[in-house]
Amino acid sequence: MAAEETQGTNAPAAPVSTKVGNRTTVTFAEPPADFDWDAVEDDRNAGSDAHKKMEQAYEDTLSSISEKQVLMGTVVGMNKKEVVINIGYKSEGVVPISEFRYKPDLAAGDQVEVYIEKQEDKTGQMVISHKTARVHNAWGKVNHAMETNEIITGYVKCRTKGGLIVDVFGIEAFLPGSQIDVKPIRDYDQYVGKNMEFKVVKINQEFKNVVVSHKALIEAELELQKKQIIGGLEKGQVLEGTVKNITSYGVFVDLGGVDGLIHITDLSYGRVSHPEEVVKLDEKINVVILDFDDEKKRIALGLKQLSAHPWDALSADLNAGDKVTGKVMVITDYGAFVEVAAGVEGLLHVSEMSWSQHLRSPKDFLKEGQEIECVILNIDREERKMSLGMKQLSTDPWNDIEFRYPLRSKHSAKVRNFTHFGIFAELEEGVDGLIHISDLSWTKRIKHPSEFCNVGDDIEVMVLEVDKENRRLSLGHKQVEENPWEVFAGVFTPGSTHEGTITARAGQNFVVSLPYGVEGTVTAKNLKKADGSKAELEEKLPFVVLEFNAEARRITLSHTRTFEEGEEPIEAAPAKRGARKEGGAATGASVKSVNEKVEKSTLGDLSVLSDLKSAMENKERATKGKKNEEEGAE
Repeated sequence: MAAEETQGTNAPAAPVSTKVGNRTTVTFAEPPADFDWDAVEDDRNAGSDAHKKMEQAYEDTLSSISEKQVLMGTVVGMNKKEVVINIGYKSEGVVPISEFRYKPDLAAGDQVEVYIEKQEDKTGQMVISHKTARVHNAWGKVNHAMETNEIITGYVKCRTKGGLIVDVFGIEAFLPGSQIDVKPIRDYDQYVGKNMEFKVVKINQEFKNVVVSHKALIEAELELQKKQIIGGLEKGQVLEGTVKNITSYGVFVDLGGVDGLIHITDLSYGRVSHPEEVVKLDEKINVVILDFDDEKKRIALGLKQLSAHPWDALSADLNAGDKVTGKVMVITDYGAFVEVAAGVEGLLHVSEMSWSQHLRSPKDFLKEGQEIECVILNIDREERKMSLGMKQLSTDPWNDIEFRYPLRSKHSAKVRNFTHFGIFAELEEGVDGLIHISDLSWTKRIKHPSEFCNVGDDIEVMVLEVDKENRRLSLGHKQVEENPWEVFAGVFTPGSTHEGTITARAGQNFVVSLPYGVEGTVTAKNLKKADGSKAELEEKLPFVVLEFNAEARRITLSHTRTFEEGEEPIEAAPAKRGARKEGGAATGASVKSVNEKVEKSTLGDLSVLSDLKSAMENKERATKGKKNEEEGAE
């Protein structure tokens, strides 16, 4: 009863349902006047506190997280595309598996670091990143690894110019090709997609660049191996090695942890243009220890020393004077090196290539690789030296020089070079002669040979002197032709008049060009003209011969004497020329005829003089014959 009273007092009135047809209506009765609303509110508050306590208990089981934070999480699941990570929050995070490419052995239960980007996205999913977490902490780890010389692991992502790109702690580092291994690497692609251990060797904080090295890891171990290997080396010891690298100056050989160098000169006793002619990469060869340095870890190796020296195998019957056939290996400025046997070379000096005394280049005679025959001039087996000669295979042209080029004989020669005192002309290979500048022309005064001819010109010469002992010839060019001054004695007789051109001034005198290429001299006072003026250069005038001197080859002239008598006497021709003066009229006529035809002549026109001389001699003989007939008649 009490309960009923309590219910009736405190409980609200129960609802009453009324159904009319298909429709039901629910109505509440009015609560009693004594209903306790405060008691109902207290019951509700009591229920709300219990709910809050339950919520607080649940939240206490979750981790307290905030965005932009790095936390450690546990891998709870993974598939081909994603990795599910639990960080103790109410929802789990999902990370693309590509962010764990560097860690192919990732498995459930592994602890990994993640970066909280968002606690919840629009779908209520927490957004996290493992890559960002690694980058966030990478620089601290990299700096620490370099300071402590720590060995780290990285993933080789790809190849780049000069090396590889490595993922280290989520950042990209550069692995130079020279730091991959202690030996040269020719194929970088073999390392792409692999995990390797490294040491951080350089950090550029400004540009955020990191350089790592795998080679540094193994160098320490190799140093110990090198010390052990070098400690056991002895000079003359023969070891097997592998050709590691080939350069232009030699070959590097791996002796099992330590490298040695075979210099190019120690590869073969013969000449080697490049080491590739003897060895190949990765080839196993036997080498001999020539020398080594404990401090610098340098080892000098030899390959040719494993075989006998070619000089030791050279035939003992080979002596000076013997003929040999060899191959031209190298040509230098002073000669050529000829290989007469494998590894045995002799020097063929340029002076032994030809009998000629002219300085010439060895390349004028030989070419590299050419097979030639030589004569051994000298051989020194102790010093392993040999001198060779090539000109000795032909006869020395000076052996019978006096018979082939007798005195007064005429020949054709080639102008080789000039000196200030003459010309060197070559009669044949090895036979040269000197033409003195005074023996070039009968009529012209030549200051330098280049005024007369050019190098390479052919010139007619006469042998004037032979010095076989000193291998010298004196030659003359003007002697090939008859001395025109003997003819000129009958042409330019004192008192005769000739046309001439004033060409130059020589001191106080002037030079006059006369017919036949002859030059005469005239003083200034003898250049006075009939009108009282003085003759000028390049002016053509008649001149009277005052003096003719054949020995001095001098003709003294005067223009003034053509129109007035002077105090200076006209000298007569030498007495030995008198016989020719008997035909003076005829000679004068001949000269006049020649003068009409030839105004100015050179040595090339000496045929005119020859004809003149012949005419004069014929006239002289006719005069003598006539005189003899008259004397006989008397």
